[in-house]
Amino acid sequence: MTAAETPAAATVANPGFQPLVFSGIQPTGNLHLGNYLGAIVRFVAMQETHDCIYCVVDLHAITAQLVQPELKTQIREVTAAFLAAGIDPKKHIVFNQSRVVEHAELAWVFNCVARMGWLNRMTQFKDKAGKDRENVSVGLFAYPNLMSADILVYRATHVPVGEDQKQHVELARDTAAKFNNDFAERIAALGLGVGEAGGFFPQPEPLIQGPATRVMSLRDGTKKMSKSDPSDYSRINLTDDADTIAQKFRKAKTDPEPLPTEVKGLEGRPEADNLVGIYAALSGATPEAILADYGAGQFSRFKQALTDLAVDKLGPVGAEMKRLVADPAYIDAVLKDGGERASLRARKVMDDVKDIVGFLR
Repeated sequence: MTAAETPAAATVANPGFQPLVFSGIQPTGNLHLGNYLGAIVRFVAMQETHDCIYCVVDLHAITAQLVQPELKTQIREVTAAFLAAGIDPKKHIVFNQSRVVEHAELAWVFNCVARMGWLNRMTQFKDKAGKDRENVSVGLFAYPNLMSADILVYRATHVPVGEDQKQHVELARDTAAKFNNDFAERIAALGLGVGEAGGFFPQPEPLIQGPATRVMSLRDGTKKMSKSDPSDYSRINLTDDADTIAQKFRKAKTDPEPLPTEVKGLEGRPEADNLVGIYAALSGATPEAILADYGAGQFSRFKQALTDLAVDKLGPVGAEMKRLVADPAYIDAVLKDGGERASLRARKVMDDVKDIVGFLR
Protein backbone atom coordinates (compact mmCIF):
# COMPACT_ATOMS: atom_id res chain seq x y z
CA MET A 1 0.00 0.00 0.00
CA THR A 2 1.18 3.49 -0.76
CA ALA A 3 0.69 6.34 1.67
CA ALA A 4 -2.22 7.57 -0.43
CA GLU A 5 -4.07 4.32 0.20
CA THR A 6 -3.94 4.19 3.98
CA PRO A 7 -7.04 4.91 6.06
CA ALA A 8 -5.33 7.96 7.54
CA ALA A 9 -4.69 9.42 4.12
CA ALA A 10 -8.29 8.73 3.12
CA THR A 11 -9.42 10.80 6.10
CA VAL A 12 -7.21 13.67 4.94
CA ALA A 13 -8.62 13.45 1.40
CA ASN A 14 -12.21 13.33 2.72
CA PRO A 15 -12.09 14.87 6.21
CA GLY A 16 -14.88 13.63 8.42
CA PHE A 17 -15.85 10.70 6.21
CA GLN A 18 -15.20 7.15 7.39
CA PRO A 19 -12.66 5.54 5.01
CA LEU A 20 -14.42 2.92 2.89
CA VAL A 21 -13.48 0.97 -0.24
CA PHE A 22 -16.05 0.05 -2.90
CA SER A 23 -15.52 -1.72 -6.19
CA GLY A 24 -17.22 -4.25 -8.42
CA ILE A 25 -16.95 -6.57 -11.42
CA GLN A 26 -19.54 -7.27 -14.09
CA PRO A 27 -20.81 -10.87 -14.36
CA THR A 28 -20.31 -11.28 -18.08
CA GLY A 29 -18.53 -14.66 -18.09
CA ASN A 30 -14.95 -15.82 -18.67
CA LEU A 31 -13.19 -14.15 -15.76
CA HIS A 32 -9.59 -13.88 -16.86
CA LEU A 33 -6.09 -13.00 -15.75
CA GLY A 34 -6.72 -9.29 -16.33
CA ASN A 35 -9.66 -9.32 -13.93
CA TYR A 36 -7.59 -11.22 -11.39
CA LEU A 37 -4.44 -9.07 -11.50
CA GLY A 38 -6.10 -5.75 -12.24
CA ALA A 39 -8.89 -6.02 -9.69
CA ILE A 40 -9.35 -9.10 -7.52
CA VAL A 41 -5.78 -9.30 -6.17
CA ARG A 42 -6.04 -5.66 -5.17
CA PHE A 43 -9.44 -6.25 -3.55
CA VAL A 44 -7.89 -8.97 -1.40
CA ALA A 45 -4.97 -6.77 -0.35
CA MET A 46 -7.13 -3.79 0.58
CA GLN A 47 -9.31 -5.77 2.97
CA GLU A 48 -6.31 -5.94 5.33
CA THR A 49 -6.37 -2.18 5.89
CA HIS A 50 -9.85 -0.95 4.93
CA ASP A 51 -13.55 -1.52 5.45
CA CYS A 52 -14.49 -2.99 2.05
CA ILE A 53 -17.64 -3.55 0.02
CA TYR A 54 -17.24 -5.68 -3.12
CA CYS A 55 -20.10 -6.01 -5.56
CA VAL A 56 -21.06 -8.20 -8.50
CA VAL A 57 -22.57 -5.42 -10.63
CA ASP A 58 -25.33 -7.35 -12.36
CA LEU A 59 -27.40 -4.25 -13.20
CA HIS A 60 -24.50 -3.07 -15.35
CA ALA A 61 -24.38 -6.44 -17.09
CA ILE A 62 -27.63 -5.82 -18.99
CA THR A 63 -26.75 -2.42 -20.47
CA ALA A 64 -25.35 -3.82 -23.72
CA GLN A 65 -27.15 -7.19 -23.82
CA LEU A 66 -30.54 -7.35 -22.13
CA VAL A 67 -31.35 -11.06 -22.49
CA GLN A 68 -28.69 -13.21 -20.79
CA PRO A 69 -29.77 -16.79 -20.04
CA GLU A 70 -26.56 -17.49 -18.06
CA LEU A 71 -26.67 -14.39 -15.88
CA LYS A 72 -27.33 -16.23 -12.59
CA THR A 73 -24.48 -18.63 -13.29
CA GLN A 74 -22.14 -15.76 -14.13
CA ILE A 75 -23.07 -13.88 -10.94
CA ARG A 76 -22.13 -16.97 -8.94
CA GLU A 77 -18.86 -17.40 -10.88
CA VAL A 78 -17.68 -13.86 -10.06
CA THR A 79 -18.64 -14.39 -6.42
CA ALA A 80 -16.72 -17.67 -6.43
CA ALA A 81 -13.66 -15.86 -7.81
CA PHE A 82 -13.86 -13.27 -5.02
CA LEU A 83 -14.01 -15.98 -2.37
CA ALA A 84 -11.43 -18.28 -3.99
CA ALA A 85 -8.92 -15.43 -4.18
CA GLY A 86 -9.24 -14.72 -0.47
CA ILE A 87 -11.92 -12.08 0.07
CA ASP A 88 -13.54 -12.65 3.47
CA PRO A 89 -17.34 -12.23 3.19
CA LYS A 90 -17.78 -12.20 6.97
CA LYS A 91 -15.35 -9.38 7.75
CA HIS A 92 -16.36 -7.42 4.66
CA ILE A 93 -19.40 -7.30 2.36
CA VAL A 94 -19.82 -9.31 -0.85
CA PHE A 95 -23.15 -9.05 -2.67
CA ASN A 96 -24.79 -8.66 -6.06
CA GLN A 97 -25.95 -5.18 -6.96
CA SER A 98 -29.58 -5.94 -7.87
CA ARG A 99 -30.30 -7.06 -4.28
CA VAL A 100 -29.92 -3.48 -3.07
CA VAL A 101 -32.57 -1.27 -4.65
CA GLU A 102 -30.93 1.92 -3.40
CA HIS A 103 -28.34 1.66 -6.19
CA ALA A 104 -31.09 2.22 -8.76
CA GLU A 105 -32.86 4.86 -6.63
CA LEU A 106 -29.75 6.99 -6.24
CA ALA A 107 -28.88 6.48 -9.92
CA TRP A 108 -32.14 8.20 -10.88
CA VAL A 109 -31.33 11.17 -8.65
CA PHE A 110 -27.90 11.31 -10.28
CA ASN A 111 -29.52 11.18 -13.73
CA CYS A 112 -31.03 14.51 -12.70
CA VAL A 113 -27.77 15.86 -11.26
CA ALA A 114 -25.26 14.89 -13.98
CA ARG A 115 -25.19 16.81 -17.25
CA MET A 116 -25.57 15.38 -20.76
CA GLY A 117 -22.27 16.95 -21.74
CA TRP A 118 -20.48 15.00 -19.00
CA LEU A 119 -21.85 11.70 -20.30
CA ASN A 120 -21.17 12.58 -23.93
CA ARG A 121 -17.47 12.85 -23.06
CA MET A 122 -17.26 9.34 -21.57
CA THR A 123 -14.78 7.46 -23.76
CA GLN A 124 -16.04 3.99 -22.85
CA PHE A 125 -19.52 4.83 -24.18
CA LYS A 126 -17.98 5.98 -27.45
CA ASP A 127 -15.98 2.75 -27.68
CA LYS A 128 -18.91 0.47 -26.84
CA ALA A 129 -21.51 2.29 -28.94
CA GLY A 130 -19.27 2.63 -31.98
CA LYS A 131 -20.94 4.10 -35.04
CA ASP A 132 -24.42 2.90 -34.02
CA ARG A 133 -24.98 5.34 -31.15
CA GLU A 134 -28.64 5.92 -31.98
CA ASN A 135 -29.45 2.23 -31.57
CA VAL A 136 -27.85 1.48 -28.18
CA SER A 137 -29.83 1.38 -24.95
CA VAL A 138 -30.35 4.39 -22.75
CA GLY A 139 -28.80 2.22 -20.03
CA LEU A 140 -25.49 2.06 -21.90
CA PHE A 141 -25.42 5.84 -22.16
CA ALA A 142 -26.43 6.51 -18.55
CA TYR A 143 -24.59 3.66 -16.82
CA PRO A 144 -21.81 5.97 -15.54
CA ASN A 145 -24.47 7.57 -13.31
CA LEU A 146 -25.27 4.13 -11.92
CA MET A 147 -21.54 3.66 -11.26
CA SER A 148 -21.54 6.95 -9.35
CA ALA A 149 -24.51 5.69 -7.34
CA ASP A 150 -22.77 2.36 -6.65
CA ILE A 151 -19.90 4.26 -5.02
CA LEU A 152 -21.74 7.07 -3.31
CA VAL A 153 -24.72 5.15 -1.91
CA TYR A 154 -22.16 3.92 0.66
CA ARG A 155 -20.26 7.22 0.66
CA ALA A 156 -17.13 5.29 -0.31
CA THR A 157 -13.86 7.21 -0.18
CA HIS A 158 -11.67 4.86 -2.24
CA VAL A 159 -12.32 2.97 -5.47
CA PRO A 160 -9.68 0.54 -6.79
CA VAL A 161 -10.01 0.64 -10.59
CA GLY A 162 -8.02 0.14 -13.74
CA GLU A 163 -6.75 3.11 -15.71
CA ASP A 164 -9.67 2.77 -18.14
CA GLN A 165 -12.19 3.28 -15.31
CA LYS A 166 -10.59 6.39 -13.84
CA GLN A 167 -12.89 8.66 -15.86
CA HIS A 168 -15.94 7.07 -14.20
CA VAL A 169 -14.63 7.84 -10.72
CA GLU A 170 -13.95 11.40 -11.85
CA LEU A 171 -17.59 11.61 -12.95
CA ALA A 172 -18.64 10.39 -9.49
CA ARG A 173 -16.54 13.18 -7.96
CA ASP A 174 -18.16 15.79 -10.22
CA THR A 175 -21.63 14.45 -9.43
CA ALA A 176 -20.96 14.45 -5.69
CA ALA A 177 -19.64 18.01 -5.87
CA LYS A 178 -22.65 19.25 -7.83
CA PHE A 179 -25.11 17.55 -5.46
CA ASN A 180 -23.30 19.03 -2.46
CA ASN A 181 -23.34 22.48 -4.06
CA ASP A 182 -26.93 22.41 -5.34
CA PHE A 183 -28.31 21.29 -1.97
CA ALA A 184 -25.80 23.06 0.28
CA GLU A 185 -28.42 25.05 2.20
CA ARG A 186 -30.68 22.04 2.79
CA ILE A 187 -27.75 19.80 3.79
CA ALA A 188 -26.72 22.40 6.36
CA ALA A 189 -30.29 22.92 7.61
CA LEU A 190 -30.75 19.19 8.16
CA GLY A 191 -27.38 18.87 9.87
CA LEU A 192 -26.22 16.27 7.34
CA GLY A 193 -22.99 17.93 6.27
CA VAL A 194 -19.67 16.24 7.03
CA GLY A 195 -16.42 17.97 7.97
CA GLU A 196 -15.54 21.62 7.50
CA ALA A 197 -16.69 21.61 3.87
CA GLY A 198 -20.12 20.45 5.01
CA GLY A 199 -20.83 18.25 1.99
CA PHE A 200 -23.05 15.18 2.16
CA PHE A 201 -21.07 13.06 -0.29
CA PRO A 202 -17.27 12.57 -0.23
CA GLN A 203 -14.95 12.97 -3.19
CA PRO A 204 -14.06 9.32 -3.97
CA GLU A 205 -10.43 8.70 -4.83
CA PRO A 206 -9.52 6.31 -7.68
CA LEU A 207 -6.76 3.89 -6.69
CA ILE A 208 -4.64 2.94 -9.67
CA GLN A 209 -1.44 1.10 -8.88
CA GLY A 210 0.67 -1.95 -9.59
CA PRO A 211 2.34 -3.45 -12.66
CA ALA A 212 -0.84 -5.01 -14.08
CA THR A 213 -3.62 -2.46 -13.83
CA ARG A 214 -4.11 -2.99 -17.58
CA VAL A 215 -3.33 -6.54 -18.73
CA MET A 216 -3.30 -6.78 -22.52
CA SER A 217 -4.41 -9.43 -24.98
CA LEU A 218 -2.05 -12.35 -25.64
CA ARG A 219 -2.83 -11.99 -29.35
CA ASP A 220 -2.46 -8.21 -29.61
CA GLY A 221 -0.44 -6.27 -27.06
CA THR A 222 -2.18 -3.01 -28.00
CA LYS A 223 -5.62 -4.22 -26.89
CA LYS A 224 -6.85 -4.89 -23.38
CA MET A 225 -7.41 -8.52 -22.37
CA SER A 226 -11.16 -8.94 -22.69
CA LYS A 227 -13.93 -11.42 -21.98
CA SER A 228 -15.57 -10.40 -25.25
CA ASP A 229 -12.61 -11.15 -27.52
CA PRO A 230 -13.73 -13.93 -29.88
CA SER A 231 -10.38 -15.70 -29.53
CA ASP A 232 -10.03 -17.70 -26.31
CA TYR A 233 -6.26 -17.63 -26.95
CA SER A 234 -6.29 -13.88 -26.24
CA ARG A 235 -6.76 -14.46 -22.49
CA ILE A 236 -5.95 -16.78 -19.61
CA ASN A 237 -9.26 -17.73 -17.98
CA LEU A 238 -9.18 -18.28 -14.23
CA THR A 239 -10.60 -21.76 -14.73
CA ASP A 240 -8.07 -22.83 -17.40
CA ASP A 241 -6.12 -25.97 -16.51
CA ALA A 242 -2.32 -26.22 -16.60
CA ASP A 243 -2.18 -27.60 -20.15
CA THR A 244 -4.42 -24.84 -21.49
CA ILE A 245 -2.40 -22.13 -19.76
CA ALA A 246 0.81 -23.56 -21.21
CA GLN A 247 -0.65 -23.73 -24.71
CA LYS A 248 -1.91 -20.16 -24.57
CA PHE A 249 1.42 -18.74 -23.40
CA ARG A 250 3.30 -20.76 -26.04
CA LYS A 251 1.06 -19.27 -28.72
CA ALA A 252 1.13 -15.76 -27.24
CA LYS A 253 2.22 -13.24 -29.85
CA THR A 254 5.80 -11.96 -29.57
CA ASP A 255 8.26 -10.30 -31.90
CA PRO A 256 11.41 -11.90 -33.39
CA GLU A 257 13.83 -10.03 -31.13
CA PRO A 258 15.08 -11.51 -27.82
CA LEU A 259 13.94 -9.97 -24.56
CA PRO A 260 15.84 -6.76 -23.79
CA THR A 261 18.14 -6.49 -20.80
CA GLU A 262 16.70 -3.13 -19.70
CA VAL A 263 13.16 -1.84 -19.25
CA LYS A 264 13.74 0.91 -21.79
CA GLY A 265 14.12 -1.81 -24.40
CA LEU A 266 10.45 -2.75 -23.98
CA GLU A 267 9.35 0.54 -25.55
CA GLY A 268 7.57 -0.06 -28.83
CA ARG A 269 7.27 -3.79 -28.07
CA PRO A 270 3.75 -4.12 -26.61
CA GLU A 271 3.62 -7.93 -26.52
CA ALA A 272 6.98 -8.27 -24.75
CA ASP A 273 6.04 -5.47 -22.36
CA ASN A 274 2.73 -7.20 -21.57
CA LEU A 275 4.29 -10.58 -20.80
CA VAL A 276 6.94 -9.03 -18.58
CA GLY A 277 4.22 -7.07 -16.78
CA ILE A 278 2.20 -10.23 -16.19
CA TYR A 279 5.27 -11.99 -14.78
CA ALA A 280 5.98 -9.01 -12.52
CA ALA A 281 2.41 -8.94 -11.20
CA LEU A 282 2.31 -12.68 -10.53
CA SER A 283 5.75 -12.86 -8.93
CA GLY A 284 6.09 -9.52 -7.17
CA ALA A 285 9.44 -9.01 -8.90
CA THR A 286 10.32 -5.78 -10.68
CA PRO A 287 10.59 -5.68 -14.47
CA GLU A 288 14.24 -4.76 -13.99
CA ALA A 289 14.89 -7.94 -12.02
CA ILE A 290 12.99 -10.07 -14.53
CA LEU A 291 14.96 -8.71 -17.47
CA ALA A 292 18.19 -9.22 -15.54
CA ASP A 293 17.30 -12.93 -15.38
CA TYR A 294 15.76 -13.44 -18.83
CA GLY A 295 17.03 -10.53 -20.96
CA ALA A 296 19.02 -11.35 -24.10
CA GLY A 297 17.47 -14.82 -24.07
CA GLN A 298 14.84 -16.36 -26.30
CA PHE A 299 11.16 -15.96 -25.58
CA SER A 300 10.68 -19.72 -25.30
CA ARG A 301 12.64 -19.89 -22.04
CA PHE A 302 10.84 -16.90 -20.58
CA LYS A 303 7.43 -18.22 -21.67
CA GLN A 304 8.09 -21.52 -19.94
CA ALA A 305 8.99 -19.72 -16.71
CA LEU A 306 5.88 -17.55 -17.05
CA THR A 307 3.73 -20.64 -17.61
CA ASP A 308 5.12 -22.37 -14.51
CA LEU A 309 4.52 -19.25 -12.44
CA ALA A 310 0.96 -18.77 -13.73
CA VAL A 311 0.02 -22.38 -13.10
CA ASP A 312 1.42 -22.16 -9.57
CA LYS A 313 -0.48 -18.95 -8.77
CA LEU A 314 -3.74 -19.54 -10.62
CA GLY A 315 -4.14 -23.29 -10.16
CA PRO A 316 -5.37 -23.13 -6.54
CA VAL A 317 -7.71 -20.22 -7.34
CA GLY A 318 -9.24 -22.01 -10.31
CA ALA A 319 -9.68 -25.23 -8.35
CA GLU A 320 -11.39 -23.42 -5.47
CA MET A 321 -13.61 -21.52 -7.91
CA LYS A 322 -14.81 -24.80 -9.42
CA ARG A 323 -15.49 -26.23 -5.96
CA LEU A 324 -17.51 -23.18 -4.94
CA VAL A 325 -19.49 -23.00 -8.18
CA ALA A 326 -20.52 -26.60 -7.56
CA ASP A 327 -22.18 -25.41 -4.31
CA PRO A 328 -24.58 -22.66 -5.51
CA ALA A 329 -26.54 -22.74 -2.25
CA TYR A 330 -23.45 -21.57 -0.34
CA ILE A 331 -22.73 -18.78 -2.81
CA ASP A 332 -26.36 -17.65 -2.71
CA ALA A 333 -26.21 -17.57 1.10
CA VAL A 334 -23.08 -15.37 0.98
CA LEU A 335 -24.78 -12.97 -1.46
CA LYS A 336 -27.98 -12.86 0.57
CA ASP A 337 -26.11 -12.05 3.78
CA GLY A 338 -23.97 -9.45 2.01
CA GLY A 339 -27.01 -7.90 0.38
CA GLU A 340 -28.80 -7.54 3.69
CA ARG A 341 -25.78 -5.88 5.30
CA ALA A 342 -25.22 -3.60 2.30
CA SER A 343 -28.92 -2.62 2.32
CA LEU A 344 -28.68 -1.41 5.92
CA ARG A 345 -25.91 1.01 4.95
CA ALA A 346 -27.45 2.10 1.65
CA ARG A 347 -30.92 2.65 3.14
CA LYS A 348 -29.61 5.18 5.66
CA VAL A 349 -27.81 7.15 2.94
CA MET A 350 -30.81 7.04 0.61
CA ASP A 351 -33.19 8.16 3.36
CA ASP A 352 -30.95 11.17 3.94
CA VAL A 353 -30.83 11.87 0.18
CA LYS A 354 -34.65 11.83 0.06
CA ASP A 355 -34.79 14.30 2.94
CA ILE A 356 -32.24 16.53 1.22
CA VAL A 357 -34.03 16.46 -2.14
CA GLY A 358 -37.42 16.99 -0.46
CA PHE A 359 -39.22 13.71 -1.10
CA LEU A 360 -41.79 12.49 1.41
CA ARG A 361 -40.99 9.13 2.99
